[in-house]
Amino acid sequence: MAIAKRKKKFFEAEIQQLNKNIYLMAYEPEELDGRIVKHDLTRFLKGKSVMFQGRVKADKDKAVVIPEKLQIMPYFLRRVIRKGVNCVEDSFIAECKDARLRIKPFLITRRKVSRSIRKALRNKAREELTSYAKDKNPEEIFDDFLNGKLQKTLGLKLKKVYPLSFCDIRVLEVKKGK
Repeated sequence: MAIAKRKKKFFEAEIQQLNKNIYLMAYEPEELDGRIVKHDLTRFLKGKSVMFQGRVKADKDKAVVIPEKLQIMPYFLRRVIRKGVNCVEDSFIAECKDARLRIKPFLITRRKVSRSIRKALRNKAREELTSYAKDKNPEEIFDDFLNGKLQKTLGLKLKKVYPLSFCDIRVLEVKKGK
């Protein structure tokens, strides 16, 4: 008895934050549900190397990619760092409306600075980002990251502590829903 062969087809999935459609291969559209998709946003963000990772949520009629993680690639960060500067990094979990986010800010000062200034920058960044994320849902935060609004507001607040040459969020990741 012969087994009928099935052929994979392309199914369209929409990434709403980017207003972009991608095509994924599967036998049935329901198989796409739960699949992880990675997408390079270097051209979308004008040379800033960011990797987008999302999970597909599929129905019979359409598939939508829900963002899970945005990460700046390490080779981009190495290119930004110069001699005679300090890097300030941190990692913490912030509560937002309906999820918990892992946020890793990355700051580069203009000159070498003392440990107390680095600590003040780290604490101020943590305080600002947790208060920013408190009343927003993850999709809004990912949108603000992609538009540069989140980094701009953070940079303006941290400029009062010490002027920075680079202020960004290295990793923005949804840990789990509430």
